[in-house]
Amino acid sequence: MTIDVFSMLSNFSGEQQGWFAKVVKDKFNLKLNIISSNLEGGGDVKFSAMMSSGDLGDLVVFGDDGQKYQDAIKTGMLLDWTENGLLDTYGKNILQYAPKAIEKNKVNFGGGSKVYGIGFDVGEDKEGPSEARDLTYHPNLRFDLYQKAGSPTITKMEDYLPVLKKMQELEPKSDSGRPTYAFSMWKDWDGNMMMNAKAWAGLHGFDETDGFNNGGFTLISADKDEIQGVLDEDGYYLRALKFYYDANQMGLVDPDSLTQTFDDVVNKMTDGQLLFTWFPWMNTYNTPERLAQGKGFALVPFKEERTFSYGFNPYGGNRVWAIGSKAKHPERILEFLDWMYSPEGVTVANYGPEGLAWKKGADGKYELTEFGEQAFPSNPTPVPEEFGGGTWKDGQNQINNTTLKLTATNPLTGDPYQYDLWTSYLAKAPNKLEEAWRAAMGGATTAKEYLEKNNLLAVNKQIFTGTAPEVISDELSQKQSQVAQVIKQYSWKMIFAKDQAEFDKLKQEMIDKAKGLGYEDVLNWNKEQNQKVFEYRKQ
Repeated sequence: MTIDVFSMLSNFSGEQQGWFAKVVKDKFNLKLNIISSNLEGGGDVKFSAMMSSGDLGDLVVFGDDGQKYQDAIKTGMLLDWTENGLLDTYGKNILQYAPKAIEKNKVNFGGGSKVYGIGFDVGEDKEGPSEARDLTYHPNLRFDLYQKAGSPTITKMEDYLPVLKKMQELEPKSDSGRPTYAFSMWKDWDGNMMMNAKAWAGLHGFDETDGFNNGGFTLISADKDEIQGVLDEDGYYLRALKFYYDANQMGLVDPDSLTQTFDDVVNKMTDGQLLFTWFPWMNTYNTPERLAQGKGFALVPFKEERTFSYGFNPYGGNRVWAIGSKAKHPERILEFLDWMYSPEGVTVANYGPEGLAWKKGADGKYELTEFGEQAFPSNPTPVPEEFGGGTWKDGQNQINNTTLKLTATNPLTGDPYQYDLWTSYLAKAPNKLEEAWRAAMGGATTAKEYLEKNNLLAVNKQIFTGTAPEVISDELSQKQSQVAQVIKQYSWKMIFAKDQAEFDKLKQEMIDKAKGLGYEDVLNWNKEQNQKVFEYRKQ
């Protein structure tokens, strides 16, 4: 049976291929046809078309639990998992490993009795940062070139620019002879604002969600009662646009940024064209061969850094898995999703079937095979035909949503699910790059350890309100959509402005147009919702 997986998070469209496809076929006799709203007309366009057709597909992944999810429930487009005892029969792992996430969905969205979905990244009930060796994002540079440039101290974000220019001069060409850039960006992930600019707010402890309400035009502190409007003159968003404008004037911004996709940027990273990334999980340049030579990406922090950290959340985050009401065999879809919420499913969906990239050691704990050492985290390593063929990277699970938090403890091993936190992995001798980085960082063994020890983290406290996030009115939603288009369009133009005068002119035009279309109406509504969360945080 082929099931349609409508994912508002996926960066892939078409039939799942490779090793994950083989796992799902062998275990469930299912094929996954992935429909990506990111790639098929954009989020709102594709969602509206699917809603109009009366069918959202079989397995549905929502980017948040706001208006789209709640509209889908109201219009009967999503299945209630409690019908005919479906959840009790086919959701035993979900009920065992994510009971609070089910309870949250029942209370917040199902009137206390119905279940229409479940949140992602379900974590343990404890405080502190929930990330693994790295955070979701922090400043990562080609560490070998940074050291060649003299390892200068970086106090504020703007201090990266002269350092990155020096690094570019040290290595002007990639492995294949293409020009190197500090920043290579993409538009695919832009929502209410330019994602690449918002990332700098994240490195100062602010994000566009407070952990409960969905994003708008506010940036909210993880651990303080502070809110910025995205167009605040002294805010991190406008500061980031000026930062990129300066970087472009210095020849540090890839001119393809205006037209390329996320996948294009990953390919450039793999080739060695990039010198900076906010995302440690995107360090595809870090192959075993390069790391052994002492080449690769690693955290280079700045003194003013307060990286946004997502705390553990037993209630699950706001990205939701759901089942379409028109699904012909909902029990088979829930059976597949339930497996994804099991210890076995989490391991296999992320790291492949046992025997390919990992195996059980004598002590029952997991360890990487030689193949796993080559393939992880996301390398184009050829996969043997018996495991599905193709490459490791192309065969990875393309739905692009998680189930249980990878840093939570796997009850089968006593280790976290996250492979680089396995006992066997931590016992490995460091490679040449790790050795150099640890020595420079005062003996810290991971980025998370360094950031925690030096108080460079802002941990977001997770809350449970017992209510659904308030849905923005149609009138404000229309204003938000129009203003967002202005902000995104002008943000990109400002970065590529020919001189400071044009940058300033475009900036003023952006602010005037945004305000004229109702920016402040939406902003004030966002602030009201954020203030409610500050009250919940105190409980």
